Amino acid sequence: MNSFFTPAVAGLSAGGAYAILGVCAIFTYRLVAVVNFTGAAIGATGTFVMVALYEHGVPVLPGAIAGVLAGALTALIIGLVMTTWFAGANASTKAAVTAALLVGIVAVGLRLTGGQHPHAFPDLVPGSAFRLAGVEVTNAAVLTVVLAVVFTVLAELFLARTRTGLQLRALSERPMAAELIGIRVRLLALGVWAVMGAVTSFALMIIAPLRSPDFMSLSLLVVPALAAALIGAFRSFRAALLGGLMIGIVEGLVSGLDAFSQYRSTVPFLVILAVLLWSQRGARWDEAR
Repeated sequence: MNSFFTPAVAGLSAGGAYAILGVCAIFTYRLVAVVNFTGAAIGATGTFVMVALYEHGVPVLPGAIAGVLAGALTALIIGLVMTTWFAGANASTKAAVTAALLVGIVAVGLRLTGGQHPHAFPDLVPGSAFRLAGVEVTNAAVLTVVLAVVFTVLAELFLARTRTGLQLRALSERPMAAELIGIRVRLLALGVWAVMGAVTSFALMIIAPLRSPDFMSLSLLVVPALAAALIGAFRSFRAALLGGLMIGIVEGLVSGLDAFSQYRSTVPFLVILAVLLWSQRGARWDEAR
């Protein structure tokens, strides 16, 4: 039993981060109407700022704060691009722009970080929290799961219970009308981008020691993030939370199987394929009839 339980628990850290990234993807989509492909790359930028400072002797905590701020700034710059030149574009165009920006960020990031050159990723949250059925649950796993749950609850409460949340919903659904009635559309949109950048940067800092130590690998975590968001149909924060945790646990289980461990990275792609096929089941059934 432990042969399956151990890798499943090990996948909780990644699952918590996937959940946070998925919730951030929905947060961005629901509030500024953008399917954002740059989320993980923004987080990778913040993470590597922390790593660069750490390698130059800066303590972990100040480096992490600087990395979170760098992630927020990077997201803010992307938000400026989107709100300045693509505010009136349709969803497909906005998604294509963020995909192009992802390629650019990865190219620059690989150049500045030395490509595949290994880096020393510090453990932001070292140590073990407790043992569960003989398996050690790390502090990093507990923190990512708790953060994912807290961020999910806060996002739901923010949208449902606050005036700013109502304004942001109006911004997403009726941007022209929102601007006409005096809502500070651009400022609110930039705030959403900055929050998303800070949160994703912190999430990737926690799981970075568990991943391949290069900018590309962290940036490609956009795939499990979008898989989690798809499970939530880009609407439900709770479904994205559960979806992200599930993907991390399944990845952990696959990595524990010698015959399939090398294919663990395909799990998010399979989840995306399964969700897309399931979403089309009604149309296919009607066509078959």
